[in-house]
Amino acid sequence: MADDKEAVREDASSKETTKDVWQEAQSQSAEQTATPEEAPKTLWKYNGFLDAGYLLDFNHPANQLFRDRSTTFRVDELDVNMAGAGVKKDATQDSRWGMEFSVQGGKDSANFGFSATAPNVNGSDALRHFGAGNVSYLAPVGNGLTVQGGLFNSLIGYDSLYAKDNFNYTRPWGADYTPYLMFGVNASYPLSKKTTVTGFVINDYAHLAHPNNVPSFGGQLSYSATEQLNFKETVLYGPHQSDTSLEFWRFFSDSILEWKKEEFTTAFEYQISTEKVNVSGAPRALWMSAQLPFHRVIRGPWSATVRPEFAWDHDGRWTGSKQTIKALTTTLEYRVAYWKTNTIARVEYRVDDSRGAGGGFFRGEQISPGVTALVPTQQLLAFGLIFTFESR
Repeated sequence: MADDKEAVREDASSKETTKDVWQEAQSQSAEQTATPEEAPKTLWKYNGFLDAGYLLDFNHPANQLFRDRSTTFRVDELDVNMAGAGVKKDATQDSRWGMEFSVQGGKDSANFGFSATAPNVNGSDALRHFGAGNVSYLAPVGNGLTVQGGLFNSLIGYDSLYAKDNFNYTRPWGADYTPYLMFGVNASYPLSKKTTVTGFVINDYAHLAHPNNVPSFGGQLSYSATEQLNFKETVLYGPHQSDTSLEFWRFFSDSILEWKKEEFTTAFEYQISTEKVNVSGAPRALWMSAQLPFHRVIRGPWSATVRPEFAWDHDGRWTGSKQTIKALTTTLEYRVAYWKTNTIARVEYRVDDSRGAGGGFFRGEQISPGVTALVPTQQLLAFGLIFTFESR
């Protein structure tokens, strides 16, 4: 299955706990190559979660907005940022058909999946409440070919749409401006115990945007060099403007290197994307971002994460503003597991600095009707409480 945005953490209960997409891929490879006697039992899995948070913004903007964000974008108020429930059945050798379906709501479901430069798809107000809706089939071909179609977790990125699956409470800039979900078809095949390849065709870069009727294409290589060191490269190519001429197609690359040992995890993610824009002069737009999270389980239920990052939107094609952003996020987490539930409490301090022609964050009262002043720096103190339930 191509659930590459799903997270796996050693100190949590299941798939939706931290970013470790390669362990997921290798687990699937082992299931696909097992003999019938070794094949796991077919089980339906049920889940639900509730994520509430308060972001104290030291700028105290009158509009209460974290500017240019699609997740945790409300500040100085208590919000249910996301809540959801779902059911999933894996495709295995004993039962080759699988499916996944989930629904969601909350503040974070309002803005994700859209584009700053393209109109929304018809029915987007309803479609944004679906977190997944797909079927899969494990074909008896070689080591096992898994084909999946519908709405599925994105193959791009280290972070999930859901804070419960991530090390930090707020997402990095690179995550908010790359797909959290994809709508289309993908096929995944394990070449060996260490290497898995995946190809996909999707409706668009942002699944709730509709700039044209031409799909986008991509592929992924996932390689586990050792039990601790994993690498993933994903590329995407397709038109994201009304003019679908090949010269205006967007190229996107996402490279992730992760090292994990016992109670320590670190990763480096680098994204770069470019496209020629169909306007006067045909300028070439450029997006670049990187992050370097360090996560450590301190003792028992306590863990801490530090995440430096940057993002550069040279022409405002991704964030809607021409800007260069630097950010540093530190998170302290306390996690309690009981029966089939996890309760996660997080305290997070974050500082963001945005420079450039369109950069800045909101601050203070309105300077004129509908206009709030912009300043280069913003400091946030976030409090998050997440409750999750997993049937197994």
